[in-house]
Amino acid sequence: MFRTFCSLVLVLTTLAAQQPNRFQDSEALSPYPKFASKDYVRTIFRRQAPKFELAGPVKLNDYVSGGKLELSLKAYLELVLNNSTDIQIQRLILETPKNAIQRAFSIFDPQFVGRFASTRTNTVTTDALAGAATLSNLSQPLSLNWSQLAPTGTQYTIGYSASKNSTNSAFANLNPAYASNFNLGFTQPLLRGRDLNVLRTPILLAKSRLRATEYSFEDQLQQLLTNAENAYWDVIGARENLKVQEQALALADTSLKRAQRELELGALPALEIYQPQAVYARAEILVTQARYRLAQTEDALRRQMGIDLDPGLRNLPIVLTESVLPPTDNKPFDKEALVSDALRVRPDLMNARQALDIDDINLRASSDALRPDFQLFGNYSIQGRGGPTLRRTTIFNPDGTTSPVAQVLPGGFPDAFSQMWGFNYPIIGGGIQLRLPIKDRNASANYADAVVTKRLDQLRIRNIEQNVRLDVLNAVNQVENSRASVDLAKIAADLAQKRVEADQKRYELGTITLFFLLDSQNALTQAQSDLVTQSVQYRRNLLNLYRRTGTLLTERGISTN
Repeated sequence: MFRTFCSLVLVLTTLAAQQPNRFQDSEALSPYPKFASKDYVRTIFRRQAPKFELAGPVKLNDYVSGGKLELSLKAYLELVLNNSTDIQIQRLILETPKNAIQRAFSIFDPQFVGRFASTRTNTVTTDALAGAATLSNLSQPLSLNWSQLAPTGTQYTIGYSASKNSTNSAFANLNPAYASNFNLGFTQPLLRGRDLNVLRTPILLAKSRLRATEYSFEDQLQQLLTNAENAYWDVIGARENLKVQEQALALADTSLKRAQRELELGALPALEIYQPQAVYARAEILVTQARYRLAQTEDALRRQMGIDLDPGLRNLPIVLTESVLPPTDNKPFDKEALVSDALRVRPDLMNARQALDIDDINLRASSDALRPDFQLFGNYSIQGRGGPTLRRTTIFNPDGTTSPVAQVLPGGFPDAFSQMWGFNYPIIGGGIQLRLPIKDRNASANYADAVVTKRLDQLRIRNIEQNVRLDVLNAVNQVENSRASVDLAKIAADLAQKRVEADQKRYELGTITLFFLLDSQNALTQAQSDLVTQSVQYRRNLLNLYRRTGTLLTERGISTN
């Protein structure tokens, strides 16, 4: 009955050793071939170096129409998400913490060690009982060992060893002598390391760090999209400013031609012609500067979309379809609601809060390290011996020589193997071990550090929350200020236009000189430029508000998945 029970235990333990651990999260991250499968040899022994090929930009041709690249803000952001090198770098950074999870699961990976050796030993003897004048031994041991940490915290080992020993000693009864041994051992922590969460500390830390990296990725993504959208509005601002300067040049050209006509007719003194000429020259300079500024912003926009990587499309004219004027929605902001949303979803704040989860894991592990190390261990072994048996009449003859072999009984390794599984010579052992540190300063200091770290992280979170609140309030004030500035700029541009029209009529009636007409035209150009600047700044400030509240991805319909 006892033998049957031991056999059952050995079989079940061996089968359990072949089962994968119950934590399967890492399998989807980097599949590893199963042992003895058709992919195992190719993966382990014939692993090929990976080939790295960078793909070109995608979806650009979807927005080409009439030899131009027409982009709404939504289409532009889609191209940025698909083609921005900066965003692709941030996505790839996520793979490292994912691999760290797989690495953390390695504590449950089984280890197999097989060893075979052959040793020939020739020794000059000094003892008559050595059995030969020159003792020659041949030892050929084989060992196969399997060890693994189970998800329950049990460290178990399964080992099989066999050996063959040949000698020229006249006193050997088995020559060659075969031995076969099977051993099963385990160690189970009862205090320190008994908590499964402590056992899984590397895995929990790796998963927590992955979540922190995901929050960091979302924060970086919002920053990159903010930069990309600002580049979009830079182009629109430069485009509208060029239009304003071209209108100013047209007005200056009209005024110059009229002044030259008046000069030819004698209605204008010769010295008065220099002012309209100077105004026209200045307008030409501003138009040229505006064109180069537009070209510069468009190049930056192409870089954001990755179109600069495509030689066939990089020189296409870009047409942006968004309007420069902001929407007329003047609904007041609920500042407290925005602050509350920011405190709930801001990725940088969530990243900081994730540090508390890491602190709790480290606290649990460092607290467990203060416990006494109390373990239960046990082992069970079965063994067998075999080989050709040499029978002698006696050990020594009367004259002192060794007795010759009287009979040789055949035998070999199968005898040792069958004897082992006959359970005739078991070795059963077990016990408990207590390691009680009288004073563990290292573990105490580690626990104290964990406590201090968590307290620091709590204070850092409070500091970030205060900064988040201030960021949101400042962003709201900037948007409201931009709203008011746009309204005032509209009024100023309208008044400047009316002034130009009035001064034009007065100049035609001869009540004012050309100087006043040119001055009102310059004021109109400045007012229109201010309206463009304030409108673009409103878009920027609204974008900054989305960024500060952490809702930019939601507002733009973007998912990090």
